[in-house]
Amino acid sequence: MPEYKAPLRDMQFVLHDVFQAETLWSELGLEDVNRELADAILDEAAKISQNLMSPLNRSGDEQGVSWNDTVVTTPDGFPAAYRELAEGGWGALAGDPEYGGQVIPKMLVLLFEEMSYGANMALGLYLSLTSGAALAIASHASEELKSRYLPDMYAGNWAGSMCLTEAHAGTDLGIIRTKAEPQADGSYSITGNKIFITGGEHDLTENIIHLVLAKLPDAPAGSKGISLFLVPKFHVNDDGSLGERNEVSCGSVEHKMGIHASATCVLNFDGAKGYLVGELNRGLAAMFTMMNYERLSVGVQGLGLSSASYQSALDYAQERLQGRSPAGPENRDGPADSLMVHPDVRRMLLTQKAYVEAGRAFAVFVGQQLDTAKFGSGEAQQRSAGLVELLTPIAKAFLTDKGLEATIIGQQVFGGHGYVREWGMEQLVRDTRIAQIYEGANGIQALDLMGRKIASNGGQNMAVLIQEMRDFAAAAEGEIAEFTQPLLDAVTELETLTATVLSAAGDDPHAIGAASVEYLHIAGLTIYAYMWARMAGVALAADQNDAFYAGKLHTARFFMQRLLPQVKSLAESVRAGSAVLMDIPVEAF
Repeated sequence: MPEYKAPLRDMQFVLHDVFQAETLWSELGLEDVNRELADAILDEAAKISQNLMSPLNRSGDEQGVSWNDTVVTTPDGFPAAYRELAEGGWGALAGDPEYGGQVIPKMLVLLFEEMSYGANMALGLYLSLTSGAALAIASHASEELKSRYLPDMYAGNWAGSMCLTEAHAGTDLGIIRTKAEPQADGSYSITGNKIFITGGEHDLTENIIHLVLAKLPDAPAGSKGISLFLVPKFHVNDDGSLGERNEVSCGSVEHKMGIHASATCVLNFDGAKGYLVGELNRGLAAMFTMMNYERLSVGVQGLGLSSASYQSALDYAQERLQGRSPAGPENRDGPADSLMVHPDVRRMLLTQKAYVEAGRAFAVFVGQQLDTAKFGSGEAQQRSAGLVELLTPIAKAFLTDKGLEATIIGQQVFGGHGYVREWGMEQLVRDTRIAQIYEGANGIQALDLMGRKIASNGGQNMAVLIQEMRDFAAAAEGEIAEFTQPLLDAVTELETLTATVLSAAGDDPHAIGAASVEYLHIAGLTIYAYMWARMAGVALAADQNDAFYAGKLHTARFFMQRLLPQVKSLAESVRAGSAVLMDIPVEAF
């Protein structure tokens, strides 16, 4: 069974050397968060992920959750581990300090999330869902609801869930049927059924706070009639103690391909008492606060699992003796050379390494924009808020697409051993797969990017990102041109394709949908090229005798020469237009 090792040096490199986080935090008025504190948090996060979470990963997968007459039991060790995480404050890192949260920048929180998911995705999910629910409550609920529910959520005594999906309505939330009927005391009676609810029921905490989308009887049709409600598993008395059980129950748990230790529940609301969060008929906007948080977090799931896969694949390739080097034996005293002598094994490992390390930098880059949008002011704040809108669907979809690709590659490095359970590689593949589907399937993320985030505003935020990448390349000097020129070529292609698709959309209603997935991947590859150019620039100025920096430069070259050229083929697919997709009659499929 693989043992997770937190990639601390690379995390510190990205945070401090590439993005100079301490300087940014000082500019944003977060002087209390310095490098010393950041490194201490990362060190403790590494210990908790390696020593507490990782040892429960395989056993949790094999045991899974169990359901018995509405009661859900998590695997052995999970309740105690969750309590330890809660007591350590790991669920309150980015919470509202007025109610017990901590003001920790998102750039740093994302790295903790990567470690937790890489070590034990199922256990990490319970924590992140609670953080997301608390964020939505802190952002939109009344002071009464915030003071009643947030302190215990931040303390880890209570967990949170988000209840959106219904059996007949997947992505199309406008047709949900769950009803909310106003009551004389100002509360609402919630009736309906929700499916695929992560952490909807479990034994980790004494209460679960559900955020539920529902419609009033006289609500407008479609998504404009959705409201958001807080529905506790147990009622909370005025003194903060728990009262009677609310009318919400778990009807079953799903039997899934992966994340077996995560309770994915069918929840039944039978006149449960709920409380309005935000404004009536504007619940989707309020829920998007949590959804966007979770979408970035899901992207980090793909990153964390692919990082774990790369670690194991690299260790295995270095130890496994198989065949001889094409250039002649290297391990002359042994029966064979290690897998590292074979070009194709190196191709696989470098592909993993290139995607993982660029993905980590990209995640921190998005965190940088989130921190500036939250704590900044003026033009910089507005600029970052626009970039967050643009980058969120890319982060969710591209990090998880490349996460699955990297975990499959890691399994391939192991050969037959990667297909059997004891090595842990097949679990990483199974666990990663869901990340492309939930919190908005990746095809939907691509439509969101191309339609809402680009076409709706003429590509304004994309133009800001493109200009930033061009400015970086223009300011770079010397040897870094080896990396900035391929970046500029990709940027030009991205800019040209943006204009091409926007132009085609004027006459072709299918243009955006036909181009969206390939376009998102072109954007993702271009952003990764930007990340590699930035990392290469730092590495060039460092000690070239240090294998860490040498590895950065070699991997940057591999990405630019072997992976970035995918942009060209994807661009041809975009230029092919929609006709080849839409002209074929349904009966011809």
